[in-house]
Amino acid sequence: MRVLHVIPSLSPLRGGPTAVALNFGRELRALGVEVEICTTNDHGPEVLPVPLGERVEYEGVPVWFFPRFNLPLRSLSLGRDRSFLFSIPWTRWLWDNLPRYDVLDTHYLFAYGSTAAATIARLRQVPYTMRTMGQLAPWALAQSRKKKRVYSALIERRSLNHAALVHCTTPGEAADVRNFGITAPTAILPLGVTPGATIPDAAATLRQTYQIPPNRPIILFLSRIHYKKRPDLLLDAVARLSDRTSCHVLLAGECHSPAYAAELTAQVQRLGLSDRVTFTGLVTGWDKELVLQGSDLFVLPSFAENFAIAVAEAMAAGLPVVITPEVQIAPDVEQAGAGRVIPGTVDDLAACLLEMLSNPEHCQTQGENGKQWARSHYHWPTITQHLITHYHTALQSPEF
Repeated sequence: MRVLHVIPSLSPLRGGPTAVALNFGRELRALGVEVEICTTNDHGPEVLPVPLGERVEYEGVPVWFFPRFNLPLRSLSLGRDRSFLFSIPWTRWLWDNLPRYDVLDTHYLFAYGSTAAATIARLRQVPYTMRTMGQLAPWALAQSRKKKRVYSALIERRSLNHAALVHCTTPGEAADVRNFGITAPTAILPLGVTPGATIPDAAATLRQTYQIPPNRPIILFLSRIHYKKRPDLLLDAVARLSDRTSCHVLLAGECHSPAYAAELTAQVQRLGLSDRVTFTGLVTGWDKELVLQGSDLFVLPSFAENFAIAVAEAMAAGLPVVITPEVQIAPDVEQAGAGRVIPGTVDDLAACLLEMLSNPEHCQTQGENGKQWARSHYHWPTITQHLITHYHTALQSPEF
């Protein structure tokens, strides 16, 4: 079987979706599927230093990179918006080469590359699947509402309804698909995590790396720094604890804009948290494993997430997690006893943090529960084998 994945960007700045596409690519190849990825050279405001228009090995997966159209990105400051990753060479290549593949797997909605690939697949009679990536959640649809309404009416509902299969990561995401009026078949398939090698004395090494006092609990926020994910709420909650418990916050991730970074920095100073908050920037590889293994608690009070791979990674690392119900992995967290699911208010978050930081033994138990759940439910080889089954189902779709 030959499968092509299409995603607007493989930049590490784009967060979890990049890791998901690459992980699926590696795991599919390990199981004998001939998979390739087709994308642009996007890297936020910059571009990746990769060969263009040829098949290259990238992070263990064959990838075709094409130049994104740069002029409007620079003139209109749209470099951080995946929707505007337009590329004529990319489109031509898809038209000429898509029939060589048995199945097309698209990532993202409301984005040029995914739209072009799905349209070409219909015209060229290639079965395709779509990943909604949480973009049909009510909060997500409320962003750029007018653009999405027009895009949906003209393009996206048609693309989704003619898909051989719509991949969802949680039952909540599948419900969002149905609520959007989509009648195409859906399949619920969680994402996987690959625990890193154990770092000896990770807690001590982490505190030494970021100059954090040895006995101060560390709260980890590991995600793209975006207002949707509400790091500001975490800062407000921690400020409420200053006279009752001591802790340190690591905000680990690339900020989606300089303006938002400046806003958060000003908030830290205004709240008097300058000595208790560290902005690490993007962390990958060993540095990412260090913050996961060395921290004491993971918090993601997001307005909307589908699966939230960072939460699964925290569970796999043995961290108790605190999330909001809008993070759609929440039922797993509750069933596993891996942390807390709380309303997204400052009072609720502050009370939860105080309770958990005051009871480290219980936190340790929750962390161990999450680790065991991740090992049994987020196992990449098992998940990928299910994905292959879904691809075979797509090949039998009456749409193609």
